[in-house]
Amino acid sequence: MKFLHSMIRVKNIDASLKFYTEVLNMHLTAKHRLEDCWLFFLQDEEGSCEIELTYNDEIPESGYQVGSGFGHFAFSVDSFEKFTEKITQLGYKYLYEPFDLNGKGSMIAFIKDPDGYEIELIESVKW
Repeated sequence: MKFLHSMIRVKNIDASLKFYTEVLNMHLTAKHRLEDCWLFFLQDEEGSCEIELTYNDEIPESGYQVGSGFGHFAFSVDSFEKFTEKITQLGYKYLYEPFDLNGKGSMIAFIKDPDGYEIELIESVKW
């Protein structure tokens, strides 16, 4: 058995596609129309992870509730210095600024996507 993807519902597909492609370097691999929604599939740079963004025809005015069960998606970054420059230029801010997680140099930070889903970013120790 192989894990295929995670799906989240989004309120503004243009803002979400911009975030996942420009901020997280994912690329759109497929777009499908169902009876009541569009499905957008995005993969990471290595093709090892996929997220499905579902854009329903009828969207609650206030958007979707992230809920208390969902935690976050996690992505690796090569350099927080470069990533911080990138998100600043794109108009995004950290939810939690980069910090040393374990006292050994592994850094993590968090941002939110346009719908409020949290994204953990991890810069691992390089030996």
